Amino acid sequence: MKEVFDIAARTALIGVGATAVLDLWLQALKKAGVPTQNFAMLGRWIGHWRNRQWYHQAIAKASPVQGEAWMGWLAHYVIGVGFSALMVSVFGNAWAASPTLAPAVMFGMVTVTAPLLVLQPALGAGVASSKTNAPLRNSFKSLVNHTVFGIGLYLAATAIDTVGG
Repeated sequence: MKEVFDIAARTALIGVGATAVLDLWLQALKKAGVPTQNFAMLGRWIGHWRNRQWYHQAIAKASPVQGEAWMGWLAHYVIGVGFSALMVSVFGNAWAASPTLAPAVMFGMVTVTAPLLVLQPALGAGVASSKTNAPLRNSFKSLVNHTVFGIGLYLAATAIDTVGG
């Protein structure tokens, strides 16, 4: 039982750490003048689920939802932990205990399919940002961000391995 708890805790910490690395990246982009995600829009989308509204023409024009900012940030971290759990289930506990960079980066890059095929269409941006003014640029930014998340998976797992053994 202790081993299961240790694996679950390690996996959750990897996800939180990787998401924090992504957030540091997004903050650096924002300081450089590059527009980044507004996680309140993710919270707004989630907030509209209670009305069974899953898709929007433009989420920014949808009615605001009380608590959308904290809901979006919480969801952002829960998704990061979920991706971490998927990563560990695919590459095994051995990877989490002794991480290597290539699987983490590859996995991070694969996770970009979620926003490109699910979230962006649901928010009104179309598949792979096809309804935006710059779909290729926006899709590339998403790929880079998810690659950074993959690097974050590796860095977080390495830090946990170094600190906790």
